[in-house]
Amino acid sequence: MEQIGYGNNPAKLDAIFSALADPTRRAMLTRLAEGEASVGELAAPFQISQPAVSKHLKVLEKAGLVERAIDEQRRPARLKAEPMAEAVEWMNYFKQFWGDSFDQLDELLVKLQAQKQGGKDE
Repeated sequence: MEQIGYGNNPAKLDAIFSALADPTRRAMLTRLAEGEASVGELAAPFQISQPAVSKHLKVLEKAGLVERAIDEQRRPARLKAEPMAEAVEWMNYFKQFWGDSFDQLDELLVKLQAQKQGGKDE
């Protein structure tokens, strides 16, 4: 049996999912998809301090999802979406299972509906 997620670098996949588990970090990634931003710009929509934003950025950097440049006094962050491909690949492995499960549920619901309607006619 092939063990998905235990391949080349399972620690990297763990770091990606850990980074994506936090809604604030997901919102930051969504904002960075629009273009680079400073810590202050990333902090603006949240009621958290700039040091807290910096901690979130460090988690995203460790996962490889963000890189930071040095631009004079600013350290703008920018999205690096390529590492997410590994997480998407892992999730796609289960896509067939989800489709099959939904198909089975749909068949069951159709049968139950038919039985219910059949019971009313009698």
